Amino acid sequence: MTPRLRVGVLGASGSWHSRGLTDALDARGHEVLAIPATRLESKVDERGELHVVGPEGAVLDALDLLVIRGLPRGSLEQVIFRLDALHVLAEHGVRCVNSPRAVERTVDKSWAGAILARAGLPTPPTIVCEHYRGAMQAFEQLGGDIVVKPLFGAMGNGIVRIEDRDVAHRVFRALELERTVYYLQRTTAPVGRRNLRVLVVGGEVAGAMERVTDSWRANVARGARPRAVVLDAAERDLALAAATALEVDVAGVDLLVAPDGDIVVLEVNGIPGWQALQSTCERDLTQLVVSACEALVTA
Repeated sequence: MTPRLRVGVLGASGSWHSRGLTDALDARGHEVLAIPATRLESKVDERGELHVVGPEGAVLDALDLLVIRGLPRGSLEQVIFRLDALHVLAEHGVRCVNSPRAVERTVDKSWAGAILARAGLPTPPTIVCEHYRGAMQAFEQLGGDIVVKPLFGAMGNGIVRIEDRDVAHRVFRALELERTVYYLQRTTAPVGRRNLRVLVVGGEVAGAMERVTDSWRANVARGARPRAVVLDAAERDLALAAATALEVDVAGVDLLVAPDGDIVVLEVNGIPGWQALQSTCERDLTQLVVSACEALVTA
């Protein structure tokens, strides 16, 4: 029997995932605290001891488990501070799911892609650079059909497909004014391909779906239709390998499968959603996540 745990759920308290996790944890007898990510405070007391404090002065160092359900957009300083606070909690012995290290790896597409490539896992050809000239050269090197992605982002936000050199010129000059990083990938359009989302929980596949769309961008948030799918051994093994490479306990792994069976890892999400997947899956995914979190704390 799992002992009663002190658990924090970090993220928007009104979201579908946060409500489901809070209800499931409460039903199992755990003490649950909802924590908005923008309400974290770091304090050094009179004895020189460092603490992280949440709403109403709750000392978060005392938690057994912190389930990270959201880190909202913000300035670079805000994002760094929130991750710093998570690192402090982890050093205090709070089991974070996912770990701050895993969140940092997965939220940064460039770093995540580099780790996947170093692990020998198939990913789309990618070039990351800082200057307009390098971006224009990359456009040609990647075949003149590319996807430009923000380094940090999710649900397809901020992604642009470019198939024309003049359009590339205009987009890259506009991005230059924002002093951005150019994250450019060869387009792997889903025509004739299966776009899969695999939820990996505690080293096992909890569920998978195909995202059906006529668009090159296969996001349920942008109109793709979820459909139940049974993974074959190669798809399952690649999803598990990607989660392992990035050291993620609960991961949303996006795979693109060609008709000839070739598979690439498009992305690994370290704060994955499973609301759409739940609509295609008989298993209660929230309960599976909670069980995995309990096992990680009590292992």
